[in-house]
Amino acid sequence: TGGTTGRSKGVMLTHTNLVVNALQAVSMMGVQQSDRILHVAPMFHIADAFVCMMASALCCSNYFQPAFDPLATLKGVQDNKIQRMLLVPTMINMVVHQHTIGDYDLDALESVWYGASPMPEAVIQQALKVMPKVQFYQAYGQTEAAPVITALLPERHTFEGPLAGKMKSAGQALPGIEVCIMGENNQRVDYGVVGEVCMRGPNIMKGYRNMEEQTANTIIDGWLHTGDGGYMDDEGFVFIVDRVKDMIISGGENVYSAEVENALYQHEAVSQCAVIGIPHEKWGESVHAIVVLKEGATSDEAELIEHCKSLIAGFKCPRSVSFQSEPLPLSGAGKILKTELRKPYWKEGERNVN
Repeated sequence: TGGTTGRSKGVMLTHTNLVVNALQAVSMMGVQQSDRILHVAPMFHIADAFVCMMASALCCSNYFQPAFDPLATLKGVQDNKIQRMLLVPTMINMVVHQHTIGDYDLDALESVWYGASPMPEAVIQQALKVMPKVQFYQAYGQTEAAPVITALLPERHTFEGPLAGKMKSAGQALPGIEVCIMGENNQRVDYGVVGEVCMRGPNIMKGYRNMEEQTANTIIDGWLHTGDGGYMDDEGFVFIVDRVKDMIISGGENVYSAEVENALYQHEAVSQCAVIGIPHEKWGESVHAIVVLKEGATSDEAELIEHCKSLIAGFKCPRSVSFQSEPLPLSGAGKILKTELRKPYWKEGERNVN
């Protein structure tokens, strides 16, 4: 596992898990035998390992770069006439904000797959603007599911028309996968009610290596409990609100960090941000934002807090903001390591919010 919410765990996946999930995704993700696929994400992470499986199933041509760099990625697409690639949202953010993106010939690029962490609305809007011919597919899942559970197809990547309204969702379940939302006592909840996203299907792991108790707490009655908080609408679209462990509880109110981050990313000066809960004597936890500004941009705590208040409820807004010039710490898979960001604030006590 990625280890972004704690210590990494070994996940036991069978050949059947991997092959079945690759074939499930092929049926929805538009992959063709003649495709040229660029690999820039780390292959030790399940996301690009999955793309390798999917590409192998159809004997696609694979092109590899030793590490991710936004300009090298654009050049790789141009020089090799790449048709498809996987990028995590952090990578997409860096690519689409390159001032020289218009200098590259991206005409061959047909689709970009993304996933592994929430996609800020402002970033996908920019991506659709600078790459209008490219089809975007969102894949939601985790290592324990080998990895893809749901997909949001290109026709739903729109803010206008009859198909709009699903951009904030993670899409619908892949063929052969059943998804439901469970509340307390592992009971299903109604449409629109937030609970834990659970799934079952032939792609569920056999368990965590040498961790029987954690396996038993994760796979219950055949259902994989993802650890993600979310809800489902009456069309089967799944909306992820946050990792359960990233949820902030302030004064008894649930604050989903992803929603606050999405608001912050809509400020023109924000390059990177992460929202965490920090100790508060009265409220238990206080909402705190850590922000990296774009090069040459300026802003301050008061301005960003007011910006958030114009977009989301007041109790969800940051109570404090810190700025840093260095990029936020990332895992090898490109996810922001909130566990590292929390450490300085929780030295005196253990964070009890799970």
